[in-house]
Amino acid sequence: MKQNQFFEAPEFEVNDWIDADGNKTKPIKLSDFKGKFKVVFCFQSWCRGCHSKGLPDLKRMVDVLKENENVVFLAVQTVFEGHDSNTYDRMVKTQKQYDLKIPFGHDPGSHGRSGSNIMFNYKTGGTPWFLFIDKDDNVVFSDFHLIPRAAIKLLETM
Repeated sequence: MKQNQFFEAPEFEVNDWIDADGNKTKPIKLSDFKGKFKVVFCFQSWCRGCHSKGLPDLKRMVDVLKENENVVFLAVQTVFEGHDSNTYDRMVKTQKQYDLKIPFGHDPGSHGRSGSNIMFNYKTGGTPWFLFIDKDDNVVFSDFHLIPRAAIKLLETM
């Protein structure tokens, strides 16, 4: 997907979530963050690019913008391969490993799909992947490549 193709954000359809402190919580819905800008990071625990680039970029953005109440960060393990390795427990360990105090979701798919609901609904192209959803619930960025310095500069204006 090109970065400038906007579309209305579908519901997450992710059932398994942990809160910012790593505790199991009720399913998080897009509507829980009405009026806020949402950054959704899609990863897999075994993804090398997620660990070498995506998760460090996410950590940098979260750390710089943690006081900005207009921006919400979420991470979702969007499993599309390696179901035996990309487990709920590995998702929990990833949150702790990077000391990310944000909600994490585990999305192995449902509705008879063998892959992630978010990947299907948002048409993402793998991992790591960033989704930016504006306060009106439109996807305004969806891409594998992110320049964290530019993203931070944009998000600071929210």
